[in-house]
Amino acid sequence: MKTTIIMMAMSVLGFTAQAQKTTNKNAKTIVLVHGAWSDASSWDAVIPLLKAQGEEVINVNLAGHGKDTTSFAGITFQTYVDQVKAAIGTRTNIVLVGHSFGGLVISQVAEEIPAQVKELIFLAAALPHDGDSLLALAKQDPASHIGKSLTIDQEHGAAIIAKDAVADIFAADASQQVQEYIAANIKPEPLAPLAKPVHLTEKNFGSIKKVYIHTVNDHAISYPAQQYMVKASKVAKVYTLQSSHTPFISMPDKLAAILLAESK
Repeated sequence: MKTTIIMMAMSVLGFTAQAQKTTNKNAKTIVLVHGAWSDASSWDAVIPLLKAQGEEVINVNLAGHGKDTTSFAGITFQTYVDQVKAAIGTRTNIVLVGHSFGGLVISQVAEEIPAQVKELIFLAAALPHDGDSLLALAKQDPASHIGKSLTIDQEHGAAIIAKDAVADIFAADASQQVQEYIAANIKPEPLAPLAKPVHLTEKNFGSIKKVYIHTVNDHAISYPAQQYMVKASKVAKVYTLQSSHTPFISMPDKLAAILLAESK
């Protein structure tokens, strides 16, 4: 039981980075980008389900997350964008999936390499317009539980979530054991990237197909905020999961089924 709890919790917070590569530059590839206060192993329960259906998967671990020890002082929003672009390399036919803050990252990646991106999938994610940042979008989401539990450490360039609020914000539908584990192990988030606005154009970002996966019981990016962003954007298709902010832990099978359907 203890091992199961730890593995489930790790899939929420994440502690390891993975990258699955293909030598066929033209093969369809699903690229996964985690959100804030998380890391690449958020997707640990989902990746085997994708690979079992023959999908090529790249799982990007952003700098300063999980076991990565990059100094926060050296991390910018462009650091993340460049990491994802480097992981993609010269591949085309990319299905870019961004969770939460990862929605901003995949949007900027698509803007910079639009010819390589087939589709953008936003999972409980920030869906920006030109000039938006995560902090700017968060101010438009009064139903989110993050604001009242967030501390900004300017000296160290970090955004910190109060431990007693972690379970409610990120994994309200997880077991008590998992909630306790993630609350005890959550790490600060690099601050600077959260405030950096994206620069998007209709010609590049605007031309790429977009899909949104709603999470109805979300306390991080609220369902009303998700709905507002979708209505204000050109989204081709919408899915809805009855989950918290982390469906990759509470319902990985349902999430994987959506990703597989969209990658066809």
